[in-house]
Amino acid sequence: MALGLLATLRERQGHIDEAIALLRRRQITSINSRDQLANLLARHDRVEELRAYAALDGHEEAVQRLAELLEEDGDVEGAIAVYGQAGGPATRDPNSAYELAQLLARHGRGGEAIAVMRAQADAHHSDDWILHALSELCLDQGRPADGLAHLDALDAQRGGEDEWELYWMRLPLIAACSGVDEAVERARAHPEGTAWYAAEHVAHLLAGAGRTEEAVTVLQQHDRRNSHDLAGYLVGLGRVEEALAVLLHRSSPPPLVPTTHLWSDEPPF
Repeated sequence: MALGLLATLRERQGHIDEAIALLRRRQITSINSRDQLANLLARHDRVEELRAYAALDGHEEAVQRLAELLEEDGDVEGAIAVYGQAGGPATRDPNSAYELAQLLARHGRGGEAIAVMRAQADAHHSDDWILHALSELCLDQGRPADGLAHLDALDAQRGGEDEWELYWMRLPLIAACSGVDEAVERARAHPEGTAWYAAEHVAHLLAGAGRTEEAVTVLQQHDRRNSHDLAGYLVGLGRVEEALAVLLHRSSPPPLVPTTHLWSDEPPF
């Protein structure tokens, strides 16, 4: 931390080489998923130094910053090459693969992006976030059937037992292929489809289709568990007072039941 602050001061004073030297002495290179040295090198357009730094093992944030810099400069192929070279970061690190997939998608190469994330999903069956990223990518690229096919294949490998934490990823894909009503029906048919955590996903589907009143009805069945989402939809409908009541867990107070005898001037005393 002290080295980072001192390096910031040296950079502001114009002593860039001193700032770089200080940051090279750090034991922890990444804080909050950002690498201060990589950012410094990028700010001062020291591309070759950044490239050499990114080539070191364990410097995925530097790889990302180098790719961002090249993309900003219009060198899209160079940015892709940073991630995608054989044995490169995208083959070793799922986070780098995700960044590569996003880069490819931004530049109209959705098929390649999906292939990158499918390879990661095949290699990391237990990482739900990768499956979610693949599903969203297929949806964004207008290929929901491909996303469903991959989830079906994974489901078969697991013996057909798809818990809700994986099943909910299907819902937007089903909605895109067969409509929202089909997705809602299949969600409710799932063994966990009536649980409070399932209500959040069903409501999101309905609200996304402009059916916010129905989304509210779904969430009201579990209002204490889904109060934040429910309040958000109520505000969108202009029902602000109801939203406040939900957030404050207000309801009609129950009648008071005295736990001791109240004082009275009537017998018996």
